[in-house]
Amino acid sequence: MSVPDYMQCAEDHQTLLVVVQAVGIVSEENFFRIYKRICSVSQLSVRDSQRALFIRYRHHYPPENNEWGDFQTHRKVVGLITITDCFSAKDWPQTFEKFHVQKEIYGSTLYDSRLFVFGLQGDVAEQPRPDVAFYPNYDNCESVEKRIEDFIESLFIVLESKRLDRATDKSGDKIPLLCVPFEKKDFVGLDTDSRHYKKRCQGRMRKHVGDLCLQAGMLQDALVHYHMSVELLRSVNDFLWLGAALEGLCSASVIYHYPGGTGGKTGARRLQGSSLPSEAANRHRPGALTTNGINPDTSTEIGRAKNCLSPEDIIDKYKEAISYYSKYKNAGVIELEACVKAVRVLAIQKRGMEASEFLQNAVYINLRQLSEEEKIQRYSILSELYELIGFHRKSAFFKRVAAMQCVAPSITEPGWRACYKLLLETLPGYSLSLDPKDFNKGTHRGWAAVQMRLLHELVYASRRMGNPALSVRHLSFLLQTMLDFLSDQEKKDVTQSLENYTAKCPGTMEPITLPDGLTLPPVPFTKLPIVRCVKLLSLPTSLRPQKVKSLLGQTMSTKSPFIYSPIIPHSRGEERSKKIDFQWVQGDVCEVQLMVYNPMPFELRVENMGLLTSGVEFESLPAALSLPAESGLYPVTLVGVPQTTGTITVNGYHTTVFGVFSDCLLDNLPGVKTSGSTVEVIPALPRLQISTSLPRSAHSLQPSSGDEISTNVSVQLYNGETQPLVITLENIGLEPLEQLEVTSKLLTTKDGISVSGFPMSSPFRQVVRPRVESRPTNPSEGSKTGDLGHLKSHHPGEHK
Repeated sequence: MSVPDYMQCAEDHQTLLVVVQAVGIVSEENFFRIYKRICSVSQLSVRDSQRALFIRYRHHYPPENNEWGDFQTHRKVVGLITITDCFSAKDWPQTFEKFHVQKEIYGSTLYDSRLFVFGLQGDVAEQPRPDVAFYPNYDNCESVEKRIEDFIESLFIVLESKRLDRATDKSGDKIPLLCVPFEKKDFVGLDTDSRHYKKRCQGRMRKHVGDLCLQAGMLQDALVHYHMSVELLRSVNDFLWLGAALEGLCSASVIYHYPGGTGGKTGARRLQGSSLPSEAANRHRPGALTTNGINPDTSTEIGRAKNCLSPEDIIDKYKEAISYYSKYKNAGVIELEACVKAVRVLAIQKRGMEASEFLQNAVYINLRQLSEEEKIQRYSILSELYELIGFHRKSAFFKRVAAMQCVAPSITEPGWRACYKLLLETLPGYSLSLDPKDFNKGTHRGWAAVQMRLLHELVYASRRMGNPALSVRHLSFLLQTMLDFLSDQEKKDVTQSLENYTAKCPGTMEPITLPDGLTLPPVPFTKLPIVRCVKLLSLPTSLRPQKVKSLLGQTMSTKSPFIYSPIIPHSRGEERSKKIDFQWVQGDVCEVQLMVYNPMPFELRVENMGLLTSGVEFESLPAALSLPAESGLYPVTLVGVPQTTGTITVNGYHTTVFGVFSDCLLDNLPGVKTSGSTVEVIPALPRLQISTSLPRSAHSLQPSSGDEISTNVSVQLYNGETQPLVITLENIGLEPLEQLEVTSKLLTTKDGISVSGFPMSSPFRQVVRPRVESRPTNPSEGSKTGDLGHLKSHHPGEHK
């Protein structure tokens, strides 16, 4: 036997093996439709009996494994169900012949067989046949399950007759010596009359009868036969079969202690067609009802308790059995499967360390030269078993080995998709998530070196799959999350690879959905560059909105519908902390200063960096940066123009680095200092420019009060001399100036010299239209004010 069944579990020893196969050409879809329905009839209670039959179905089973059926009867194919298409009566003889050929493959062990024919109608289909069922098509076949139940009952009848025949002690008859295939040549010429030989025959047959009892639902009898077999085989040092007897004892005890099963595939075993629910629930428990409803003799339960191994003894006996199997090179599959069964029992017992010893032994069991597909299956199952006992890293290791096996050099068509899928399954075992938000928490979990290796493998596998967008996403993730662990050379190598990938497929902020439903979130480069401080800047002094005061020094009427107030008295504390006490103006260029740091050992080029905002329509004016290697904190100013009024929030910034476009939100940036991110945008204002006919003063004659814009001119006059002065006020903005107040005042210096000006007619009303010929085409040009200061004015009485 050379093909191990890694899904074996202890309770499989009580099952009858039935193979379901197609004859001729049957579509895979139709075959598995029927196969699934057949498999649904896996447990059946025996009429007029408390016993239950359990069926194990396989759609593929190596015939050479069948030769070990005497050694362990659950390995013997006892039932064959074939499915075929036949649409013409003339094809029927050939179809029936194929059925007989199929039976001959497992002929020596079969108890019974069935042929399900789909598509044939007419005289042939109407002739009653015990082993053939005719159905018009795959949709009209309601009786499939009932046919399977009848088939299982026929298997039980044969099983029961064999059990009774073998269990009956026929004095005077020679007991045949049961053998495994590789033993037959060793027993040629042995003295069949010796006491040693007879004990060997008796011990093996007892073990065989124990197997039949277990399959027939007679747990107590099976335990007794296994114990007797162990004693007989131990006395003659028949180690291979002694191991099988011990394993039988373990299996029966596991079935008694764990009626829910250890396989984890089907969950608790439930009987189908059982007339008494309580009977099914108490199938293997003390005090189970007999057919006449009276409790059985308590001595049966005493015997069962005596013969049944304790949970601890089960594992000890498994160890002993495996040690016997290991003496025989040809029993490698038996040894491997016994290890797997023991691991499943230990997993239920929560004994992970002992389970790992069995698994470690299984890893080193040498089988024949396995095919690549068998290696993949072997490593995948080892991975699942390590996961079952809580060894997550070990599980991930074997899953990764299985992934590498999918693309081994010896495979003509490497399975890169299968490799990629298996690699994804290893991520949890290495404490690795593909969501960059999980890495913003500060503490790194897992081994970074292994994680980087795994990410590189994901990048390579996705490239070989022909999915460059996936390669870019994984490489971006590696650079973003593992930056602190990369050497200078690795940083250069990774970024060079990324630029090569993004030259063909730029990185985006779109989630990537994989065929199996997994979604890979976007990876914003919040570390390229690292932002330490975000500060919204007030407008330049000459462009700041000025509160308008009347000639009497009082604020204009607050009843004006145009009044703007940045103060909201009942704002929440969080909003108040983010709100900034200056305003931005619609149509004027606004600035946000970032203090950034380049962590790379080379110059970092940020091709496209701009602001991300909400609340107001905003035109961002992106900048291109070039940050020196490991630059320290470096100020970067990002600008934009609000197009509408309201409350604007700076949510973050966007960048394009190494061909990857990123949206970096401030909420996701750890350790960023900010004085606030929300500011009010007020309507566009007129801009008033003042100029005079006199030359500018070299220094300010009077310090600015802070809410005024002043321009200083100087002229030298003698006492009593007059000098004409032309003051020009010009609206250089885009908004009309509907009201203007002009006044003059007397300034007395500290030397007692007074200068007086002639009063101007004030107030006067005049609409000052914007200067058409100098109207800037780009709003940002309005900030270039030249040498003269500007006055700003809102609509009537609001600002100046």
